[in-house]
Amino acid sequence: MARLPVVALVGRPNVGKSTLFNRITRSRAALVADIPGLTRDRQYGRGLAGERQFIVIDTGGFEPETKTGILVEMARQARQAVLEADAVIFVVDGREGLTGRDLEIGAELRRSARTVFVAVNKTEGMRRAHVAAEFHELGLGEPHPISSAHGDGVRDLLDEVLAPWAEEPAAAAGDPESDQELAEEADPAASPEAPAVTERPRVRVAVVGRPNAGKSTLINTLLGEERLIAFDQPGTTRDAVAIDFERGGRPYTLIDTAGLRRRGKVTETVEKFSVIKTLQAIEDSNVCVLLVDAAQDISEQDASIAGYLLDSGRALVIAVNKWDLVSAGARERIKSELERKFHFLLFAKVHFISALGGAGVGALMRSVDAAYAAATKTLRTPELTRALIEAVERQAPARRGPIRPKLRYAHQGGRNPPVIVIHGSALDAIQPAYRRYLEGWFRERFKLEGTPLRIEFKSSRNPYAPQ
Repeated sequence: MARLPVVALVGRPNVGKSTLFNRITRSRAALVADIPGLTRDRQYGRGLAGERQFIVIDTGGFEPETKTGILVEMARQARQAVLEADAVIFVVDGREGLTGRDLEIGAELRRSARTVFVAVNKTEGMRRAHVAAEFHELGLGEPHPISSAHGDGVRDLLDEVLAPWAEEPAAAAGDPESDQELAEEADPAASPEAPAVTERPRVRVAVVGRPNAGKSTLINTLLGEERLIAFDQPGTTRDAVAIDFERGGRPYTLIDTAGLRRRGKVTETVEKFSVIKTLQAIEDSNVCVLLVDAAQDISEQDASIAGYLLDSGRALVIAVNKWDLVSAGARERIKSELERKFHFLLFAKVHFISALGGAGVGALMRSVDAAYAAATKTLRTPELTRALIEAVERQAPARRGPIRPKLRYAHQGGRNPPVIVIHGSALDAIQPAYRRYLEGWFRERFKLEGTPLRIEFKSSRNPYAPQ
């Protein structure tokens, strides 16, 4: 398969790059609000124009001026996207008109980009040719008036951007070599030399925690590059950024999320949007890594995040970051705090790591693999039923008055998280303590470390009972 072309969207803050990204990818992946500087990290997506596919990169505001702090990192991310791209769409604001900053960005793109297309955005309801005329001054070719919000002119723009990658003509009919290649592509077994290939599922891993715990640093370390902005300032990450990569032959999607604060602390509109994107990322993941900052006390906020992860049913691994910065005495106190405040997460493996230095990261990913395997494990009905019978023989459920619950058989009712459905009679009399006993029993028997386990009871209806 030919390599997909890569198209980067760049421009000043708040010109509509993320809106255009969502339009092209037919998604709502990028956070959008009428606030400058909302996008910070590079966001990748799969674009589609008709039947043509390509990779599109959303970027933060391109700041050519000398800035300090987070703006420098945002500009570096945008420049990296330009270097990666086969073509660049320079998005400008048609309602504001040509600005001095647009001219500076245009000059830099002429030096660094291969091919640049100017998209004059927000032209809905305006005389487009008139609005686009002044952007000829950029010296980057014919400006394209568009509306990212409404889609006007977007398809024509993409057709021109992707013209160099028009589809190759199909192989000539009757060509034996081409026919054989097509047959082998359709059925690998048709080629006697083709080895059997088992495609491994892609594991979606969301990294979650308080602001400034080191989530972006951890992902950068796993990727081996400065892919995300890691800045010593709470709230640096605002959007949930998904990144595909491979480790040890296994495909993953890592999801960097915004730091979660206590509900009462979330006041800004942007932060409220960020929390929503983080919660959506948790729901869409297979495994969550809860990152805790060892340099700060384990707070009720950490426990609150952990409680949400438990309720979501996602497989879970706990990583205590910045362990190299903590004294020996403080380490014992932190371990004690973990046991006390995370007592309901005993199924989750705990790792003490340094995201910046990479210490413990390999073991952490092995636990992610184990948690995913446990969460998606197939539990056969005969084995579940035998385990249930053994559990009841070892400890029968308590009576409630004259009635003793009877547990007859069990089967698997779901995965990620595993759900075990137990059938019997009078099961509404089962006490919470006995439910916990069964959870521990099944977890140990089937080695379900790293995943929540849910047990459901279904009582048989007595056909002779009065209606």
